[in-house]
Amino acid sequence: MLRTLNRIVQEVTATKDLQQALQIMVERVRSAIDTQAATIFLIDYQRGEYVLMATEGLNPECVGKVRFGIDKGLVGYVGRREEPISLENVSEHPEFLQNRYVGEEKYNIFLGVPIIHHRRLLGVLTVQQEGDRCYDEDEEAFLITIAAQLGTVIASAEATGELMRLPAFSGKSTDSSEELIVTGIPSVPGVGIGHAVVVFPPADLDAVPDNHIEDVDSEIEIFQVALSNARAEIQRLGERFAGSIRPEEQALFDVYLKILHKKGIGAEICDVIRDDKLWAQAALKKVINQYIHNFEAMEDSYLRERASDFRDLGGRVLAQLQATQVVSIEYPENTILVGEELSAADLADVPEGSLKAIVSARGSNNSHVAILARALGVPTVMGAMGISLSTVNQSEIIVDGYFGQVYVNPSPDLLTEFHRLAKEEQALNASLAELREFPGETLDGHRVALHVNTGLAADASLSMTVGAEGIGLYRSEVPFMTRDRFPSEEEQRVIYRQLLKAFAPRYVTMRTLDIGGDKSLPYFPVEEDNPFLGWRGIRVTLDHPDVFLMQIRAMLKASEGLSNLRIMLPMITGTGEVDEAKNLIDQAYQEIIEEGLAIKPPQLGVMIEVPSAVYQARELAKRVDFLSVGSNDLTQYLLAVDRNNSRVAGLYDSLHPAVLKALMQVVEGAHAEGKQVSICGEMAADPAAVVLLLAMDFDALSMNSTSLPRIKWVIRKFSLHNARKILSEVLVMENPAAIRVHLETALETAGLGGLIRAGSR
Repeated sequence: MLRTLNRIVQEVTATKDLQQALQIMVERVRSAIDTQAATIFLIDYQRGEYVLMATEGLNPECVGKVRFGIDKGLVGYVGRREEPISLENVSEHPEFLQNRYVGEEKYNIFLGVPIIHHRRLLGVLTVQQEGDRCYDEDEEAFLITIAAQLGTVIASAEATGELMRLPAFSGKSTDSSEELIVTGIPSVPGVGIGHAVVVFPPADLDAVPDNHIEDVDSEIEIFQVALSNARAEIQRLGERFAGSIRPEEQALFDVYLKILHKKGIGAEICDVIRDDKLWAQAALKKVINQYIHNFEAMEDSYLRERASDFRDLGGRVLAQLQATQVVSIEYPENTILVGEELSAADLADVPEGSLKAIVSARGSNNSHVAILARALGVPTVMGAMGISLSTVNQSEIIVDGYFGQVYVNPSPDLLTEFHRLAKEEQALNASLAELREFPGETLDGHRVALHVNTGLAADASLSMTVGAEGIGLYRSEVPFMTRDRFPSEEEQRVIYRQLLKAFAPRYVTMRTLDIGGDKSLPYFPVEEDNPFLGWRGIRVTLDHPDVFLMQIRAMLKASEGLSNLRIMLPMITGTGEVDEAKNLIDQAYQEIIEEGLAIKPPQLGVMIEVPSAVYQARELAKRVDFLSVGSNDLTQYLLAVDRNNSRVAGLYDSLHPAVLKALMQVVEGAHAEGKQVSICGEMAADPAAVVLLLAMDFDALSMNSTSLPRIKWVIRKFSLHNARKILSEVLVMENPAAIRVHLETALETAGLGGLIRAGSR
């Protein structure tokens, strides 16, 4: 069964047409368990109906035409139960729904399994049989496994928009100008209105758009050059390995050259360019994918593996094509950047001032792109499954970052309404700018220091304009990540000096080099199976005292005559690491004093990011001058949720009761030793969470500069007494979602509704 399963999965995933993939699935399932009928029903959530999408054994004319309510029939029964249902004499079952058009009246044996992906019901897979033969446990287990794999295929089709492009599924035309609403994860609040600019990943055949051309001869000439270059590259590789590998392995290079001959696969691709008037990249994709599909469907395991050869060769030719066919992206003044999984580099390519919103088909609201978008103050929706990358380019789009909705080709009335909301939002931001000179002080006179997180010079400049009282977190790894080697002591000193001088006399808290996990240096790679629980943060620098001492010396020298430096140690798990780091810092300080520089010893703090540090908060506070909670990592480690993993993004919530209790314990431990405690990360920039942080008695909040005015507005609208009352109400709640609703209601009551939805009222 395992071999059969693998073959089915390989064949289905190799098929890029969803409708064809579903049909292949039912054909192979029917054959694998020797049954008379196999059928796939998918849920159309917009209509609240099941749609018969593929069948082998029932009436093929009913595909895409048979629909019924989501709670109707045996299929609806399986969906409601969300478990396999095996039945005999199905016509006697109270849930049986008769439809003679389908042609299933002769089948009296039924087995249905739900198709589920990440807790979301997508459809039902059924098999049917006449007679007295029942499906056994092995066949049921086989169908459950197939349905799980099918769920991944369907979810992927949702993410790319392919599912919604099926007329039979959506009941809509494929007109790219048709109005469409796509829902994703609200990641950065705000309203963005503009035109979509789609970013396609490079060297990825599946991501190549089907662009059409006029000049066929010119396109064929471009392809022939790319094909020749790819052959030359393989020829060089073969010559390089000549003499160091066996003759039979060397012969593979000759095979590759024959495959890429202009009279072989090259001729096929040229024919597609001529016949379909596709540009070379799309023609290459079409032909290579057909070869991959054919080989993966073969019985012989050796031949099946040859599919990977075609995938590799296709990638090599595509790379050559993309090197010559550079598609220049034009960014309008109101750019809505759209992609399957955007990167920080994609954001950086957009001209300054043109980026109005971001939409990513994949990713969570805690991914690096989402965090960068928050720093930029750009409305963002992540995980926007269903957006069609191939048809949405240049379409007019509205992005509602408050509720996570994307409107493609919106109606004139909807555009008018969102333009009104956007103007109200601009007026709100303008009024918040007036708070620049006012402190973060509650209605009853309680002060909270407001700091900014930064890693770039541009961030620091913006911080000065929003009234930041200092830098609560300077990510010192950024200068390390932008070079091809470790920066020298003097290079670091110059960078740190500029920042310290710009903010003097206000404090600048510099976190020592924090790499590992999802942050790597190109010249210092760290390969680990579980990087978030591996060699990262202080563990790396303590193992490399040379790197640590050089950075500390640079920081200390940069602070000469300013005395506003604070040093913070990341990823501390115990007191031993603090003691060891303090010894090295003392060593660096003594060396600099001996060199004749007059420098005051800086304040030293540690980041509370892991559970062990929470439980040792008081012991750590005895050794340092301050504590700072890193809310992103602390939430991640307390809840055992990878914050960059979209599969578990729904479980990541800083308002989880366990996180709130941990924060209170850290504050209690720090204050028991008379030390200040701050919090940085996304939680400090969350208007709802800030009410609780106020009540917990955090001394300072550190956030991205664009969030600071809004957080100051929250603080100045609440009294400490009211915040503590809300905290006491929240602490008896057990569900993060209920806690957020309670907090958002409190914001609305305080007249702060503009922070949680579009508009100023």
